[in-house]
Amino acid sequence: MKKALLAISFGTSYTETRKKNIEACEQQLADAFDDRDLFRAFTSGMVIRKLERRDGLKIDTPREALSRLAQAGYQDVAIQSLHVIKGDEYEKIVREIEKFRPYFKRLVLGAPLLSRFEDYQQLMVAIQHQMPELKANECAVFMGHGATHHAFSAYACLDHLMTSQGFPARVGAVESYPEIDLIITDLKAKGIGNVHLMPLMLVAGDHAINDMASDEEDSWKSQLEKAGIGATPWLQGLGENRIIRQMFVSHLEDAINQNCAEPA
Repeated sequence: MKKALLAISFGTSYTETRKKNIEACEQQLADAFDDRDLFRAFTSGMVIRKLERRDGLKIDTPREALSRLAQAGYQDVAIQSLHVIKGDEYEKIVREIEKFRPYFKRLVLGAPLLSRFEDYQQLMVAIQHQMPELKANECAVFMGHGATHHAFSAYACLDHLMTSQGFPARVGAVESYPEIDLIITDLKAKGIGNVHLMPLMLVAGDHAINDMASDEEDSWKSQLEKAGIGATPWLQGLGENRIIRQMFVSHLEDAINQNCAEPA
């Protein structure tokens, strides 16, 4: 019986960060599940259209990928979401899976990065490995994407956990809570003089390059510097971190094991 491995991410139009992050995650998944054929899909229609228009590169949506797999005769499909939270982009995948479930004998989905309490603890271990050595008046500030979806609370949960455990980092979000101005107020109260800015995103794309690291007036770097706090950006997506890539592998292993009966 033909087995497929489908890695689904938001996607990115930046070639180098796609290679360093998305392709690195896909390869680690492929190595762990080497009895399956690897396929890719993006949930961002905007990214898909841009890549096709600019580079002639065609990336499937989740619906297109599942349709292709069904037509190609795959009956056992393992899908891993490369999203950070169970937000809108993840729910796109869930909706498509339910539509296509009748076409496969087994169809399983691995959870996003932050899906259970142990994930938060493991993520803190992982990101500590990529943080620079910090001086007494320094900390790291991670930029999450944020969401209007109720899953945005994952960012505040991670930030609170870091604070409660004395972890030298804070977490904010571009499009939801916690906002950067709240973090700046707290950093000043604690006497932090310099921060290292890092993306809490799979790839270091538009948000990391423009909203976090640029010299534009409203970037996080500029806002921190205006408040008298030095800011050093690091353009490294989470997908470059081997421990985080392994978290995705573990999530898919869990999903397969929970549905461990081999299809007839």
